[in-house]
Amino acid sequence: MFRVAFKALDGSSLLRRVIVGAVAMLVAFAPLDSAEAAKRKKAPNKYAAYVIDVKSGKVLFSRNGNSLRYPASLTKMMTLYMVFEQLEKGKLSLNSRMRVSKYASGRPPSKLGLRKGSTIKVKDAIYALVTKSANDVATVIAEHIGGSESNFGTLMTRKARSIGMSRTTFRNASGLPNSKQKTTAADMALLGRALQDRFPKYYRFFNTKSFRYGKRRYGNHNKLLGRVRGVDGIKTGYTRASGFNLVTNVKNRDRHIVAVVMGGRTGRARDNHMKSLIAKYLPKAKRGRRLTALVVPRAGSPAKAKGSYIKLASTMRLPKPKIAPSAPIDLAAVKPTAPAKKAPQAAPIQLAQASALQALPKARAQDNRATAAVRPAKPAPVQLTTAALAIPVMPRAANDPIGDLSTHNALPKPAERSAKTAVPKAVPAGWQIQLGATPTLSGAHKLLAKARKSNKRLLVAVLNHTETVTKKNEVLYRARFAGFSSKTSARRACKILKKQKFACLALNP
Repeated sequence: MFRVAFKALDGSSLLRRVIVGAVAMLVAFAPLDSAEAAKRKKAPNKYAAYVIDVKSGKVLFSRNGNSLRYPASLTKMMTLYMVFEQLEKGKLSLNSRMRVSKYASGRPPSKLGLRKGSTIKVKDAIYALVTKSANDVATVIAEHIGGSESNFGTLMTRKARSIGMSRTTFRNASGLPNSKQKTTAADMALLGRALQDRFPKYYRFFNTKSFRYGKRRYGNHNKLLGRVRGVDGIKTGYTRASGFNLVTNVKNRDRHIVAVVMGGRTGRARDNHMKSLIAKYLPKAKRGRRLTALVVPRAGSPAKAKGSYIKLASTMRLPKPKIAPSAPIDLAAVKPTAPAKKAPQAAPIQLAQASALQALPKARAQDNRATAAVRPAKPAPVQLTTAALAIPVMPRAANDPIGDLSTHNALPKPAERSAKTAVPKAVPAGWQIQLGATPTLSGAHKLLAKARKSNKRLLVAVLNHTETVTKKNEVLYRARFAGFSSKTSARRACKILKKQKFACLALNP
């Protein structure tokens, strides 16, 4: 019967084509077999996007922002961070030469094609990473700074954690495929901000549209440079596992954002998505004064603090405050009465040189004998003790350039003191945590009180501590808890406080 039917179709090629097409459609839309369906189901999701307002610290958009992704050549942002740090420390100069090993010369593209035994200047290496994203150059840098690329990956990871990139792990300097080398869009945005805050002088390299090496000119892989208003960098990346990645910095009309797109299907799709994020969220960014800053250890600084972005802070390498010798100091609030019982001596707070107090009446100097040592013949710091507040305010560390002036303005009046008034102990050495910095002392007190109220058992063994810092004539008050027994206990406290929406930083000043 079917044979007869097909014989009838022989004379009509059109009808035959229709039937063949229908059969093909049925095959195309037939359900996938179980193996193919399972394979597609297991395919990893590469996409992630993140947009943050640099001035306010507010996250404007996040889609899979904290999910682990492969960084690809975004890795070279951290490689350059390490180079910039070496330049700042004076261990490298832009004209320093780095030797190319056999291993580095054999790295797969993208590359400059460096020969074994040749050398390359640091300046050219920076340009090669920013524009060409050269893998052989990244390995040269890694071996020059870290001895080997694997060791350099460890140093990169350690540095990433120190600036708050808690979910990032590096294994190489280039971003070439490695299953253990992962990051998040949020961490990459933080790194983009850190490069600007930490190295404003060297960050300008990321705005390079092209550079010449030898007889060839290499263009920047970032196609948004010069095409989208306000874009001044910073880095692209691609591997088959990661998809097309891009971190972009945008400054326009007094607004500033950093945006990240990861896992794009094509370079064009990634760029178009980035353009749409910029168009939508840049107008929503804050104008005016910046309210966030990055706290990171700097070259030549004794600080060993771990860094992160904190609210209401501007604490990056603050200049040493200059104290005018003739500046008036109001000591009316610190005229003490003799305590009923001898209390342990509190740590001295250094306010000014004694020469600044020579004009004070002798009676005032006599009233303050218990707390100030004024010796015109040999100038010395004035030592003042502090009385306990409802929330104790601790003096600055002994090596700090200026004492906490606000502490003395907040002292109770003599009539309010009693023999039961406790004198706070000196700030204990060791680990502390910082919740932020506020423009007022009362704001710092409120921040500490709020944290303590919600964590009475966690913070029972530590002391409230405020520090005053000055930058560009602006005074800020750091809110801290001091007296943690170890780095582990400080970090554990920060972990709990962060879950309660506190900005927390563990440090060992």
